[in-house]
Amino acid sequence: MPEAPRVTIVGGGFAGVECAWQLARRGHRVRLVEMRPVRKTEAHTTDRLAEMVCSNSFRSDNPQNAVGLLKREMEIVGSVILEEARRAAVPAGDALAVDRGIFAEGVTRRIAERPEIDLVRAEIGSLRQARPGGGFAVVATGPLTSEALASSLKEALGESYLYFYDAVAPVVEASSLDLTRLFAASRWGKGGGEDYLNIPLSKAEYEAFVRELLAGEKVPFHDFEKAVYFEGCLPVEAMAERGIETLRHGPMKPFGLNDPKTGREPYAVVQLRQDDLAREHWNLVGFQTKLKQGEQRRILRTLPGLAEAVFVRYGQLHRNTYINGPAHLDPLFRWKKDPLIFFAGQLTGVEGYLESAATGLMVGATLAQLLEGREPLPPPFATALGSLARHVSAPRESDFTPANVTFGLMDEADVPKLRDKGARRELLVRTALEKVRAWAEAALGASAGR
Repeated sequence: MPEAPRVTIVGGGFAGVECAWQLARRGHRVRLVEMRPVRKTEAHTTDRLAEMVCSNSFRSDNPQNAVGLLKREMEIVGSVILEEARRAAVPAGDALAVDRGIFAEGVTRRIAERPEIDLVRAEIGSLRQARPGGGFAVVATGPLTSEALASSLKEALGESYLYFYDAVAPVVEASSLDLTRLFAASRWGKGGGEDYLNIPLSKAEYEAFVRELLAGEKVPFHDFEKAVYFEGCLPVEAMAERGIETLRHGPMKPFGLNDPKTGREPYAVVQLRQDDLAREHWNLVGFQTKLKQGEQRRILRTLPGLAEAVFVRYGQLHRNTYINGPAHLDPLFRWKKDPLIFFAGQLTGVEGYLESAATGLMVGATLAQLLEGREPLPPPFATALGSLARHVSAPRESDFTPANVTFGLMDEADVPKLRDKGARRELLVRTALEKVRAWAEAALGASAGR
């Protein structure tokens, strides 16, 4: 009989899948436990692995952008998430966006095809259950951790166990849009040049829309909850509360978008991004919301071209669970209290699909080294990968909050200061890629990129 898996991964999202993949492709057996469809969540709609909930975008694919650099680093190591994302890509300017269904189907198929991975559909309700018979455990349950496991984590981690609220943007049917009121264009002509649909607004239309957002009825918080939003994914009405001009310099910014009917930039713009390869569904970019469904329908239909909009999905708010990483984790994402337990994904305090997958990739690489009897090497902090490890583990005086990857998180001590910021950015990117290649070779040897 084959040897029982020495690693149990709890959660079949981006981090859990990537972690399992890194181990399997190096010949290590893994038990991957996903609770759907045995127990559903408030946001998922299928039982597929790596289902995209909030958006269909992995953001910029430009390597001179931090998230673009992170993609290149992960591809050096060999990322199943990025392989399937590129296969399922849809037009999105210089961003990498995907058809959600094709992407999740591809990831699920790839995992099912690996004989090293035992995919189990069950709910894990405690840390103890995550380690049947001992061995290593990876908790990668994401922002929608079940109540039972969340309670177990809170008991183990104490008061430094945290959470914040995240939101989902609405999706509408293309056939219900009045395309005569919209124009196709990408900001500054990036990508294919016409990858987004744009709703132009005059000053009066914009201000009337903001007033409606502010007056719209929201889903109330429960008495025991508090509104702690992640700054990178604020509900659109929460942004509107910060001032009349906030949205016009956020998701409704018109800059780089000329209306062909006037030849000028509109006062404000609502962008719609393709959500599937068939171009049947379009996502309202940046319009995550806590408005009640009836209010979403009423208010969004006041926008030009959306008077008859049919909603495939309404926006919603959901609680994202994460832990106080600096209090509990080392740079290998290992629990300081028990080195046999690792955490990965948004639960660690990173934000975004790609960042979540990146932490799973790093944990998988660490466990592969441990299983092979070697002392694990963390990726250098001067890389995008390493910057995430530093973010979730470095002591700090200020409160710990979730973060997307940025150049500001990276250790730039070895990169000389240059007057030309563009030249320095190129040097920073080149240095990071060289360091990732060296780390992958030293930590993972000939198996890296296989």
